[in-house]
Amino acid sequence: MSDSTNDSKANREGDKSNVDGDKPVVTLTGVVQKIINPLGSIEPEKAEIAIQEADDLYKEIRIENTLENAAGEKVRLKRGAEVDVHIEAPVEAVEKKPVDEAEKKPA
Repeated sequence: MSDSTNDSKANREGDKSNVDGDKPVVTLTGVVQKIINPLGSIEPEKAEIAIQEADDLYKEIRIENTLENAAGEKVRLKRGAEVDVHIEAPVEAVEKKPVDEAEKKPA
């Protein structure tokens, strides 16, 4: 397994963020639910991705269905494909969460 694969699994399992150093990151799981064909020749094809960990009203995002593989070729997502949605933020855009009383461990 590559380091990036290990990193995404670690982030998905624990939603770990490093506020003191590198960019904080979380990787969420998604599934391509729809491929939306363009209405005209100007519009690009879209992929609708349902993010499993999101709230019900906000699960779906739509993106242009064009990716690039390691060889630099243009590729597209297939319906039903499982994908990782990677979110990262600059260190200055985040702050440490206060410790919730329910999360504190008894001494």
